[in-house]
Amino acid sequence: MEKNEIRRKVKSLRVMLSDTDKRSAAEEVFARLEQTAAFILADHILMYHSLPDELYTHAFLGKWGSRKHFYLPRVNGVNLEILPYDESRLELGSFHIEEPTGDNVIDPEEIELIIVPAVAYDRNGNRLGRGKGFYDRLLKTTKATKVGVGYEFQLVDEVPVEPHDVGVDIIITQNATIVVK
Repeated sequence: MEKNEIRRKVKSLRVMLSDTDKRSAAEEVFARLEQTAAFILADHILMYHSLPDELYTHAFLGKWGSRKHFYLPRVNGVNLEILPYDESRLELGSFHIEEPTGDNVIDPEEIELIIVPAVAYDRNGNRLGRGKGFYDRLLKTTKATKVGVGYEFQLVDEVPVEPHDVGVDIIITQNATIVVK
């Protein structure tokens, strides 16, 4: 399947999810994440602030925000900057995503774990994003463990890979934790 075909298929499945389904899936996925050594050992974690069609991250950020150091990305041109997460210091940024404000940008090398959003993953750790390459450029700059999270239907047989694509080390859905690397 081509990238755009996978994006259309996943989008059509996402719109069919009820709010209850979305909440339940997020609880299951993040409960699995909490069980991983990568999460247990990490203190500095880059998350994403979920859009309505993504696996919901806000409750997880709230649950662990006082025990772990969370960071969120902010779009700066064609790249992502990393800033500390503070719920009171978010504003609507690029692509209608809430982003952190301020100028205390963190070096990607300080991050130990990155929770990576995607449209789809395959069992080899390949990920398909929304097509702008923001995460690929960021992921190339860090040695952090990369964890892809998503709904079970976001796990596909094969994601087409291009030279600039960066995969993940672990994939977590409501039904599986797949350690790739």
